[in-house]
Amino acid sequence: MSSYMPKPGEVKGQWHVVDATDQVLGRLAAKISLILQGKNKPTYTPHIDTGDFVIVLNAEKVKVTGKKADVIQYDTYSRYPGGRHLYSYKTMSNLHPERVLQLAVKRMLPKNKLGRTQLSKLKIYKGTEHPHSAQQPKELTLA
Repeated sequence: MSSYMPKPGEVKGQWHVVDATDQVLGRLAAKISLILQGKNKPTYTPHIDTGDFVIVLNAEKVKVTGKKADVIQYDTYSRYPGGRHLYSYKTMSNLHPERVLQLAVKRMLPKNKLGRTQLSKLKIYKGTEHPHSAQQPKELTLA
């Protein structure tokens, strides 16, 4: 007997909507990364993108536990001399709340071309509105 190996064109990604209100950042990112990779499906294959699309709403309402709001720092570099900037979690969550969750999920995905493809299937929005109603996403509750 041979194992079933899905081909790249066979896998159709479903669309899921996740509400990030009062969710813990790391736990939410871990669950989203599993869905993006397709590890929640029986047809998971490490070298093929078998994951689904994820839409995250209310990204500004995600929270962190303990003293992480004071400790976490985000590092950016503009590739110019003196172009390094450090942002605290509080500053970054005020300026770009969707980028906080995106960076947390990005660091949990594979560091190769497949991981970048999987990250492009993540759509994060500040409010409760999103432009993906034509894809008929299903509500997904992460407990």
